[in-house]
Amino acid sequence: MEHYSDDQLLSMFAARESANYAFNLIVRKYQERLYWHIRRMVIDHDDADDVLQNTFIKAWKGLDNFKNESQLYTWLYRIATNETITFLNKKRKRFLISFHDVEGELTGSLEQDHHFSGKEIELKLQKAILTLPEKQRLVFNMKYYDDMKYEDMSQILNTSVGALKASYHHAVKKIEEYFKNH
Repeated sequence: MEHYSDDQLLSMFAARESANYAFNLIVRKYQERLYWHIRRMVIDHDDADDVLQNTFIKAWKGLDNFKNESQLYTWLYRIATNETITFLNKKRKRFLISFHDVEGELTGSLEQDHHFSGKEIELKLQKAILTLPEKQRLVFNMKYYDDMKYEDMSQILNTSVGALKASYHHAVKKIEEYFKNH
């Protein structure tokens, strides 16, 4: 597959005769990164696939209105993040469970997931991450796994860089504490 820049893909999308092809290329370019971003939050493979599909449906519907004021990558991550949060909130409401109960359910899913092939230390890290509040978990995952810049996270999460740095710092401290106690 030839590698196109985001600007080239957006131009191809704007030309109606190549919109489907361009969107297919966008999906292929970003689907793996977005999948893992979502998966680290929802844990379950099937749930991550569902959220990813919803993400790309929203992107397809909204791409005509994309103003190129941010990178395509950050715009897609913002959609994926919002879809993930919406999914987790619906799951909480559907089962009338608290955040801590969702944490326990996700931990159980992680332990039973045949798609998870991490070593014991990775499982322990994932369990530690699941104890974090949602916002800290998002920030930690984006920084630690995606090596995302705070400026990009700021655009995606609509939060100041200072607040993101503080969230990441608190998340790291809580994870360190988890490792000491478990």
